[in-house]
Amino acid sequence: MAIPKLVIFDCDGVLVDTENLANRRLAEWLTAAGFTTTFEYCRKNFSGRSMASVQKEIEETTEVRLGSDFVDRWNAGLPDLFSHGVEAIPYVRDFIETVRKAGIAYCVASSARVSKMHITLGQTGLLPLFEHAMFSSTMVGRGKPFPDLFLHAAATMGVAPADSIVIEDSVAGTQAGIAAGMRVFSYHADPFSDRDGLAAVGGILFDDMRELSGLVPIR
Repeated sequence: MAIPKLVIFDCDGVLVDTENLANRRLAEWLTAAGFTTTFEYCRKNFSGRSMASVQKEIEETTEVRLGSDFVDRWNAGLPDLFSHGVEAIPYVRDFIETVRKAGIAYCVASSARVSKMHITLGQTGLLPLFEHAMFSSTMVGRGKPFPDLFLHAAATMGVAPADSIVIEDSVAGTQAGIAAGMRVFSYHADPFSDRDGLAAVGGILFDDMRELSGLVPIR
C-alpha cells in the first residue's frame, strides 16, 4: 500500500463525538413534525448525511413536510446543542499529528456546514489543526454518498483521488470515498456503528484510532 499524499478526515464521528447528540435531537424534531422515528433509526440511517438530504428523502418518500426553513432552523440550533459535551474522538489528535509531522497533506470534508465544524472542532481544540482546509457538502452539488465532496477536496488540495485516503465512520461517507476512487478506513468504535454496512461497501475497518498508524503507511 503506497504512502498517501492526502488524508481526508470526516468530522462528526471521526474527529468529534457529536453523532449521538445530533441524532437524539433529530429524532425528536422529526417525530414532532409527523415522521415518527427513533434515535436508533436516525443514528443508523441519517448519520454522515446533510440535513438537506435527510429532508429530501423524507419528503420524497412520505407525506411529511418539514418546512422550507427546516435546514436553517436546524443549523441555528447547533451552537446551543454543541455548546458543551462535545469531545474529540480518543487518540485522533495523535494520528493527525503523525500525519502532519510526516509532511502529508490533510483536510476535513464533512456533510456539515463549515460554521458547524467551527463550533465542534472549536469545542475540542482541534480547530487550529484544520482551519487551513475545511470542506463542506454545501460546496458541491451532491453530498455523501456521492463522491463530489471528496473529489472537490482532493482537487482543491492538488492531489489525485488515487493518492488520497479517507477516514470515515458512516456508510454514506464510506460509499462516497469508494466512489471517489479513494481507499477508505472506516471507524466503528461507536456501539451504534453499522459495522456490517461499512464492510459491505468496502471500508477498511478499525475500531481504535491508535490502529491507524499501523494501517496507513505514513513513512
